[in-house]
Amino acid sequence: MDELRLSETRSFPAPPEFAAQANVDASIYETANADPAAFWEAAARRLDWTEPWHTAHTWDATTPAAEWFVGGRLNVAYNCVDRHVEAGRGDKVALYFEGEPGDREAVTYADLQRRVAQAAHGLTSLGIGPGDRVVIYLPVLVETIVITLACARIGAVHSLVFGGFSADAVRFRLEDTGAKLLVTTDGQNRRGTAIEVKSAADEAARDLPELEHVLVVKRTGQDVPWTEGRDVWWQDVVETQQTTHEPESFDSEHPLFIIYTSGTTGKPKGLVHTSGGYLAHASWAHWAHFDAKPDDVHWCTADLAWVTAHTYEIYGPLSNGLTQVIYEGTPDAPHQTRHLEIIERYGVTVYYTAPTLIRTFMTWFGSSLPTGFDLSTIRLLGTVGEAINPEAWVWFRRNFGRDETPVVDTWWQSETGAAMIAPLPGVTTLKPGSATVALPGIDVAVVDEAGDPVAPGRAGTLVVRRPWPGMARTVWRDPERYRTSYWAPYADRGYYVAGDGATIDADGCIWILGRLDDVLNVSGHRLSTIEIESALVAHDAVGEAGVTGVADPITGQAVAAFVTDGSAGPASYDELRRLVAHDIGPIAKPKYVIRVPELPKTRSGKILRRLLAQLWQGDTLGDITSLQNPWAVDGVREAVRLAHEKETT
Repeated sequence: MDELRLSETRSFPAPPEFAAQANVDASIYETANADPAAFWEAAARRLDWTEPWHTAHTWDATTPAAEWFVGGRLNVAYNCVDRHVEAGRGDKVALYFEGEPGDREAVTYADLQRRVAQAAHGLTSLGIGPGDRVVIYLPVLVETIVITLACARIGAVHSLVFGGFSADAVRFRLEDTGAKLLVTTDGQNRRGTAIEVKSAADEAARDLPELEHVLVVKRTGQDVPWTEGRDVWWQDVVETQQTTHEPESFDSEHPLFIIYTSGTTGKPKGLVHTSGGYLAHASWAHWAHFDAKPDDVHWCTADLAWVTAHTYEIYGPLSNGLTQVIYEGTPDAPHQTRHLEIIERYGVTVYYTAPTLIRTFMTWFGSSLPTGFDLSTIRLLGTVGEAINPEAWVWFRRNFGRDETPVVDTWWQSETGAAMIAPLPGVTTLKPGSATVALPGIDVAVVDEAGDPVAPGRAGTLVVRRPWPGMARTVWRDPERYRTSYWAPYADRGYYVAGDGATIDADGCIWILGRLDDVLNVSGHRLSTIEIESALVAHDAVGEAGVTGVADPITGQAVAAFVTDGSAGPASYDELRRLVAHDIGPIAKPKYVIRVPELPKTRSGKILRRLLAQLWQGDTLGDITSLQNPWAVDGVREAVRLAHEKETT
């Protein structure tokens, strides 16, 4: 990974007609660089504050500890709902909800205001107050957004959990947060089946002394177990409440939510985000890099429990007063064109999704989308999750964007709160596979072990060199873990360490090379997993690829490539090895190519490469409770067994 081997020569300047109407122009970079604190203060003034701040920010790099908009007070839910109603936009649709079975609902801002008010009263009636923690274990429903905003409205701290997670994963979050309330559902719709959920919630909630109530949304109508005195129905506690509620303002640094990272080793980290700084960053970034317009219909396809949805499906778009689509189900339920139908039905203008879904579309549809769907309303595309392969980027732009719309590839993390590296679509020349440059007000660099910037084309560690408003303030109940996980490597300089390797090309564009602990070392040569995977998925016979290093007695590590079939059917192993050798070099040629039904991924679509290595080597698996598809582990395990059998025969 010392030098970037794959080269990308294609580039796409901002279309002149798009640039002419864009929310921001190139001057914003100079403004932000001249005085970053003043720039973020201007971003924060886009919000409504009940009390102004007296200090833009403070920073103690030794702790480390950051504060933003010190002394300021606001209510996050008011900024996302009430102020739009008060401005006369109450009849505007805030949410188009599409259920997997086909049920639909249009929720205006006035509707949302009434429902959030009822939920806020409902929370208060259950004894929830400022600072109390509420774990939300729900699928993508209107109620999920309503209860999230209601928590923000009364100053409770929410922690959303993916509705498909196991009871163990939910229980860990209940215990770690010390939650007083769990919000769940009787069941959820998944791939055409109504799956009962309440039993898993009960298992998670069993014998937790701090948990006082379980609030249950009736979604599927199934008979579910019930604990009298603890369990209460949403329709009884929430829908009976009055429809007006006076919001209280909270300090800018008041905790807004706790979101848990996922991984294959160690327990998940509960990252704490606060109110003023997070909302200022989320709202401005959404407005700028998605060029948010009042008549946009924005669709972020993430599950609401993922940080992407917190920022670009709840707080960012709603703070900017947009209309959004939220969809309960999977992209292939009941058929593979469901997303195309939804885009056409609601006139989606901004479509933001993960590279893993784009690659899935490529395997389903081949070189072009099925005919008969009108996607002409799309004016902007976005990607998020992990670095997108250049060929997938080009396919996405050509098929969803008519070969003309900008593709805003965003790099950020649960820890950062909102996008850090992303193009401004009316300004930036785009390069397939690169998130391009840091947003205004953000200072990122690629550095060597000493913390000094590397030369163009060289690989290094991606760092953020100064604090920013949306940054997580700590790890819940474990500030030492926060320090050691993110700040210790460059503590003397006060740099945040993202955990990713990267390089910067001669044009100043940043290329993410994968997690630092995913780097392969073959005979002393450091190789990027992203580079090898990009070479593999460029072949039509490969849908997705997960590359990892496995122990080898001669080279130290060998390259193992786990691949799923693409639209062109399976390619021969020798053909794939030759492809990598040609595009990158012989040293990067996989020693093993293992065909698997599905790759294990986190909810953000990140392939768990270390888990692939553990399965190949027969190691004990780490924490897999946060996988979005835990069944994939069994498929990989069986493929590995067959591969080892083949080796020994």
